[in-house]
Amino acid sequence: MSDPLDPEDCTTMTEVRAGVDAVDQAIVDFLALRFGYMEAAARIKPGRGAVRDEARKADVLAKVDAAADEAGLDRKLIASLYEQLIEASIAYEFEVFDRTRG
Repeated sequence: MSDPLDPEDCTTMTEVRAGVDAVDQAIVDFLALRFGYMEAAARIKPGRGAVRDEARKADVLAKVDAAADEAGLDRKLIASLYEQLIEASIAYEFEVFDRTRG
């Protein structure tokens, strides 16, 4: 399969869908990697109380906000998506912590 076209080069919905499918696959691959880091965090953190780290959450959201702004994306939309991603990541880390260390 060839690489998808850049969005501005698409002229058909088939090309658009191929690009979206490729991006979705890349997102899933990166989410798998991100959740792998949550597994590592559950293994490394000293105790269950360290799983939720509000200072780190705020830091991540600030970095994502800056990246969204730089990319010209809707910052509120990206903040909402990342809020959900971070909360899901924290829940997963709790799950891994309890399963492996609890």
